[in-house]
Amino acid sequence: MLGFLRRKKEKHGPFVYLSEPTFLYHTATERAILEIIEEKLGSENILVPSDYGLRSTTHRIQEAEYFVAVAVLGKFTSLVSRELKIAGEKGVKVYTLDIAREGDELVYVFVEGVPDEIEHLSDEETMAFMRGFLNEEFKDFLTHGLLVGSHKRSW
Repeated sequence: MLGFLRRKKEKHGPFVYLSEPTFLYHTATERAILEIIEEKLGSENILVPSDYGLRSTTHRIQEAEYFVAVAVLGKFTSLVSRELKIAGEKGVKVYTLDIAREGDELVYVFVEGVPDEIEHLSDEETMAFMRGFLNEEFKDFLTHGLLVGSHKRSW
């Protein structure tokens, strides 16, 4: 009720700019990404784009010491690719966090730089990828999740 009186938690560590696809906003995967960044880069000072909704935060990239670009299934969405280009132009140190699926488990691969095998999607390719990705996850939830529980639904 009196939120303005609450003390903000002090964030420690270098400023990290997180660039992730919008379909990962407010998911268990986003929470796992934050834990990985805290562990690997020793920072709690992370700009999380989902905290800003759909407002642009690209002007903050130049302030960052580290830039973490999230790839899903070996693909950068067009938004992540654009922000990655800005980070490169500003001289920010870049890391890639690639998320893949092995069976029913998610696998997170955190590397310095951008691996050559990561695909950069255009706006149209991003929309098609998101539709396919979300349809697959939603179909799994409907066919299995409502009846017996979905084990794939871990994003």
